[in-house]
Amino acid sequence: MAGWAFLLLAAATVFAYALNRRAADALREDGRRLHSLPGFHGGYAALLVLVPGFLFLCLWLVFQSAFINRSVMAGLPPGTLDGLDSGAVQLLQSEIISISRGQVFGTPEPWKLEAATRMSEMRSTAGWVMIALLALIALGAILYARSRVSAAFRARQGFERIVHGIMVACSVVAILTTFGIVASLLFESLQFFRMVPVNEFLFGLNWEPQIPIRADQVAGTGAFGWVPVFVGTLVITVIALFVSVPIGLFSAIYLNEFASDRFRAFAKPVLEILAGVPTVVYGFFAVLVVAPALRNAGAEVGLPISPNTALAAGSVMAIMLIPFISSFSDDALGAVPQSLRDGSLALGATRSETVLKVLFPAAIPGIVGGILLAVSRAIGETMIVVMAAGLIATLTINPLDSVTTVTVQIVTLLIGDTSFDNPKTLAAFALGLMLFLVTLGINVLALRIVRKYRELYD
Repeated sequence: MAGWAFLLLAAATVFAYALNRRAADALREDGRRLHSLPGFHGGYAALLVLVPGFLFLCLWLVFQSAFINRSVMAGLPPGTLDGLDSGAVQLLQSEIISISRGQVFGTPEPWKLEAATRMSEMRSTAGWVMIALLALIALGAILYARSRVSAAFRARQGFERIVHGIMVACSVVAILTTFGIVASLLFESLQFFRMVPVNEFLFGLNWEPQIPIRADQVAGTGAFGWVPVFVGTLVITVIALFVSVPIGLFSAIYLNEFASDRFRAFAKPVLEILAGVPTVVYGFFAVLVVAPALRNAGAEVGLPISPNTALAAGSVMAIMLIPFISSFSDDALGAVPQSLRDGSLALGATRSETVLKVLFPAAIPGIVGGILLAVSRAIGETMIVVMAAGLIATLTINPLDSVTTVTVQIVTLLIGDTSFDNPKTLAAFALGLMLFLVTLGINVLALRIVRKYRELYD
């Protein structure tokens, strides 16, 4: 039903636009002088239909499932939920939802089938009610917008007010989302630090988050020192940047200042294709090509190399980062005023001296932005590290050993049906909080560098 509802909303939006624009055109053909162009009359009507209709659909779809699920669970036979914890109740609800969608495993109890049938009926009824209400909202908006069409109506101002409100709403949503992410990280991290001392987490040298979840489960006592995980992240990031930054910068300088137009038109798109390659492909390349090649080379010279090595993951990640650095650096160099180039060459400087002493310092803000994006991408990369570097948290800076990263451990900790009341799961939020603080520090440092050079060359 949701698809049909959005299709209805799109059709009503197009109809409202065409109706009001045609009405405005008719007024202009009658010799009336319009305050706003007919396109603004149509756009005003379209937004007047689209915005409230879209908000209604979003709110309805958000609350519909919760209301139906709560109603169905409340209508179960008496005593069904007695003695069940929250996890068991959620598991039962998921089973009923699966049955209502036709995904039946085994032979469910009759009361489950009855609950699933009731859920399907309620979902169908809610879908038809949603479409009916949406049609009423769209019809009311169309009639109101049509009634506003006149020669004196300021359709452009009305259209711009709605667009302005949409942009303000998007900005508020972005800000609230940021605050929500930070608040959730802080809240869950505080829960974790109530179970694990802060000094143990910050300065511990062992990362073994395997703890018993149930009373009958055998597991380790657990160690939550994040230093090995953070060091592994730094090792892979440094390897990736050590390879990608020089190649990206030199390629950008060559393409921008020395390459012919024909070669640039061919090489730049080919280089940027690397940015669109899925990370899982890079992971396969690291596992099947780079890692075996490194092991064979190490065996030739008698150097032991781990099957999952940070060098393989970092070097392949560097290939993924080259387009980001190269593209940003190329754009930054291209944005330097031509007068700086001409002045340097007129004073007798060579092209290489112009690049190093004039263009490169002036383009530092854009170049730092590209490198910062590459650092963020390297720190947040998961798939390549999982496939090429492994999952073992080893406290080492040797690039030939197996290491892991913060993002890999976050994914590993949140896999499975574990509850959120044990340190193993909550450790993922603590890692996320520390990763957030590290990236925030990198951003602040980069902004200071950019501001320094921008003030120097503005």
